[in-house]
Amino acid sequence: MSGLDQTGDSMKYRVRVLNQVSTNGLKRLPSERFAVSADAEEPHAILLRSADLHRAPIPDSLLAVGRAGVGVNNIPVAALSARGVPIFNSPGANANAVKELVLSGLLLAARNLDGALGFSGRLDPSDPELEARVEAGKKEFAGYELAGHTLGVIGLGKIGCLVADAAIKLGMKVIGYDPEITVDAAWSLPSTVKKAHHLGEVLKHSDFVTLHVPLLEATRNMIDAAGVAQLRSGAVLLNFSRGGVVDEAAVIDALETKRLGHYVCDFPAPHLIGRGGVILLPHLGASTREAEENCAIMVAEQVRDYLLDGSIVNAVNFPAVTLPRESPFRIAIANANVPNMVAQVSHEMGQQGLNIATMTNKSRGDIAYTLVDVDSHVPDGVIAGIAALEGVLKVRYLPLAD
Repeated sequence: MSGLDQTGDSMKYRVRVLNQVSTNGLKRLPSERFAVSADAEEPHAILLRSADLHRAPIPDSLLAVGRAGVGVNNIPVAALSARGVPIFNSPGANANAVKELVLSGLLLAARNLDGALGFSGRLDPSDPELEARVEAGKKEFAGYELAGHTLGVIGLGKIGCLVADAAIKLGMKVIGYDPEITVDAAWSLPSTVKKAHHLGEVLKHSDFVTLHVPLLEATRNMIDAAGVAQLRSGAVLLNFSRGGVVDEAAVIDALETKRLGHYVCDFPAPHLIGRGGVILLPHLGASTREAEENCAIMVAEQVRDYLLDGSIVNAVNFPAVTLPRESPFRIAIANANVPNMVAQVSHEMGQQGLNIATMTNKSRGDIAYTLVDVDSHVPDGVIAGIAALEGVLKVRYLPLAD
């Protein structure tokens, strides 16, 4: 591979870090193979949290992007995919942190804690009638217990399953909906969760509704005016996914008419600030020491394994592909998902007298990815020949370091 820094018998990958990323995560990038800094020039990988890459130039050297978190709205996925660059994230690493914040949101709304805290903060400690004022004021904040109420969970990934399990342990009934539920998620879902067949079923039968879906075109404004109208009177809507999955104008209207009891949101948009019934948090979902460290460790290990070995785990735009080494000589190929590509690659290798030890090929949408182990050193001409095939996006030669 060209553009790597030579250090002794191995090559160093340059990694640019755009946000404060846990040092325990960065330690997963050994110094003998990686040069990590905030200003790395011509980086082979970028690690980030919330930094916006949409307006940043994409260096020709870039091979991978790692997002220490889940959402990738700050990353130009389509543009990077067209260059054969995988984007890794860390699903599940912050799940416990978000689960605990959702539970906090349930209690904030059910016990009117937001208003009660504001009331207490405005008390005058020198007021001789302080005790009487507290006794009179607390009546305004009487709430209700969670036990016996129904929580609707929309999105049953790692976070949704943890929230459902915790709510059941608090004595709540739970109804869940996820048309894209994975086999692993289905197995981890508590058996007492009632499975809804459509979104409206959750909205109609829940006292609380919590959202745990990514922001995609299919989920944008999934809770709109028609959806809000289906909620039980006085219901609580919690959004710890992304602001865009809720039509917030419809939510404001529902709060003003008392159709909705509270909107608990982790994304303080200007039009929500100061609104009655809105409980705003400053994007705290993954803001715990543990979650930040878990995300950094997971994504650093994924980027490391991809750069060194070609393995792909938890990429949002590439298929998951791993292959145990059967040879020191490995080629990784990203290409458009079109017919006859594997045959063309095999032919190119055969023309050069290379024998394939083992191979795997998988696809995801418009992208296909192939790992090939061969029995001998791969000449530069083979890599150039494969790279020249129509539809090939990126080719990397990954021999084991001496």
